[in-house]
Amino acid sequence: MPRFVILRHATPAGYARPTHFDLMFEWGDALRTWAATEFPAPGIEACAQELAPHRLAYLDYEGEVAGDRGSVTRVAWGEYELVESSPAVVQVHLRGASIFGILQLSRTEAETSLWKLLFSPGPRAHT
Repeated sequence: MPRFVILRHATPAGYARPTHFDLMFEWGDALRTWAATEFPAPGIEACAQELAPHRLAYLDYEGEVAGDRGSVTRVAWGEYELVESSPAVVQVHLRGASIFGILQLSRTEAETSLWKLLFSPGPRAHT
């Protein structure tokens, strides 16, 4: 099963994007990545911007980010199952130690990198 990680990305003062959460999903030989304004939580609708794919090394990395872009801390990780993937919607079932449920990203408009993020917790199943 592919892996995911959610990193808290603390950016330096004056950086173009304020501190945010990087949602990263193992997608072939790279990580499909979104920068979200909020940590996924029930009842919270967050904005997320899709970023360029990242290196798989970020699945296990914590520390400084090159180019004076701040630092990252792992706040959630585990495996996920892809439920839906289309140009307009990506839905995954997260199975992590600290987060478990359905995460859905919906594109806000065609041909944009902006997405809406919703999270619904689910019952933990024994696998």
